[in-house]
Amino acid sequence: MQIKHPPPLGLYIHLPWCEKKCPYCDFNSHTIDQLPEFDYIDALLNDLEQDLPLVWGRRVETIFIGGGTPSLFSGEAIDRLFSGLRALLNISANAEVTLESNPGSADIEHFRAYREIGINRLSIGIQSFNDDHLRALGRVHDASLGLQAFASARQAGFDNINLDLMYGLPAQSVPQAVADLQQAIALGPEHISHYQLTIEPNTLFHSRPPAAMPDDDLAWEQQSACQTLLSDQRYQQYEISAYSLDNFQSRHNLNYWKFGDYLGIGAGAHGKITLAGENRILRRVRQRQPRVYLQSRGRDSISSEVELNAADRAFEFMLNALRLTGGFHASEFVECTGLSFSEILPVLQKAQDLGLLNLDQWQICPSERGFQYLNDLQSMFLDLDIATNQPFFSTAGEIIHS
Repeated sequence: MQIKHPPPLGLYIHLPWCEKKCPYCDFNSHTIDQLPEFDYIDALLNDLEQDLPLVWGRRVETIFIGGGTPSLFSGEAIDRLFSGLRALLNISANAEVTLESNPGSADIEHFRAYREIGINRLSIGIQSFNDDHLRALGRVHDASLGLQAFASARQAGFDNINLDLMYGLPAQSVPQAVADLQQAIALGPEHISHYQLTIEPNTLFHSRPPAAMPDDDLAWEQQSACQTLLSDQRYQQYEISAYSLDNFQSRHNLNYWKFGDYLGIGAGAHGKITLAGENRILRRVRQRQPRVYLQSRGRDSISSEVELNAADRAFEFMLNALRLTGGFHASEFVECTGLSFSEILPVLQKAQDLGLLNLDQWQICPSERGFQYLNDLQSMFLDLDIATNQPFFSTAGEIIHS
């Protein structure tokens, strides 16, 4: 089959520096010694210019600036970035434009400058309002700075704010997890990303695991109690770890989860681009180390480029779409992958028999049990035997932001 039309297009921009590397973080972040703001902005725009032939005529619907800690960059640097973006891209008039910030890394003047430039959504990495837990996580801020950051964002005019919050922390009880969430809800953010702390490879916590980590039963109890609280306070769950008030879902992340396209620029950034006329889907990854990235030019900044074969397309679509509480429609699978729905129907039916999926005619979504065992459900779509003349390529991992 043929991909007839490319999906919506987003832009992801990675700013890789942090004041300190958190011991649980497996993102491409690097402790700052000096911040080459303007050299890095120039490299970003050079990257983007090289990628333009892949997206001629397409409109950018969302922009996400992640990291690292993007709010370490000055308003002047971000303004220079957006001047270049507007000169090179067709950006939708109502584009969602998000910037990640950590408490303590930006003040009200930074936030005001970002707002004037055109940033219309902030994502603040609170993680916890408990100082003991923040110390256990290796965060550089305390609870008071978290509260101050939110107040400053509101004073600067932001009316679309996400708060990142973790549960399953070392020595954390169910009442403490709920108390964190109650404090977040009391602030009235439009969006809350509420996710479990996991120990990832290549992190300090992996080599030196923290003591008193909650077991699976306790983590599930925390999650269940917090989900009830969020629902009672009108925060609707639309993805495994994302909750929002009406009409404040993260459009950028929804595009990821719906197998949309996105350009990725910056050190270690990932991108996915559909070339509908050629019936091809490309995944590209930039050079990871900031120093190497800054020294690269044009295609030298690409560390890998792969073309997704049929099995890759099916698995990656399912990997993302099964995170959504509303699931997906069969037509979305066909339109985004260019594959026949019959290719995955036997596995869907098997998952339904196991109680992991609900199939309502052509609408497919995980059951409550499916969300509890999401990794098992997703893995059922690995190594599908799909007839194809395309060569096999391995696929790069996905980075989802909030």
